[in-house]
Amino acid sequence: MDLTVVAYAIYLLVSVGLTVWVARTLSHNGRIFLGDVLRGNEKLADAVNHLLVVGFYLVNLGFVALYLNQDGAVADPRGVFEAVSAKLGVVLLVLGALHLGNVFVLNKIRRRGVMEREQVPPVAPQDWVASSAKA
Repeated sequence: MDLTVVAYAIYLLVSVGLTVWVARTLSHNGRIFLGDVLRGNEKLADAVNHLLVVGFYLVNLGFVALYLNQDGAVADPRGVFEAVSAKLGVVLLVLGALHLGNVFVLNKIRRRGVMEREQVPPVAPQDWVASSAKA
């Protein structure tokens, strides 16, 4: 079998496995965070969590598929490791960037919600001021 095909197979197996593991981990642990962001609305938190996971899969697996192409043929076992490690490194960086982007956006939403809950209502009027307008 051609070593380029071996590199493709290893890359696909590892990158899809990593994508599934990261998505499940983020989904499981992110549910609690989403519950806080969405003020305890568990049904909405579950729905948003599911949508984020589907989007995560689509973006990352699409990137994995687009990045599959190898420029040159892999000639030896060392080349297999180099090609797979370079591709997996980029996939891991993309996974990390997607994760940080999600956390950043959700944290902004959470901060806005916390600020709204902590705002003190305006003070009620203490007295009436006579009008200076002449009729």
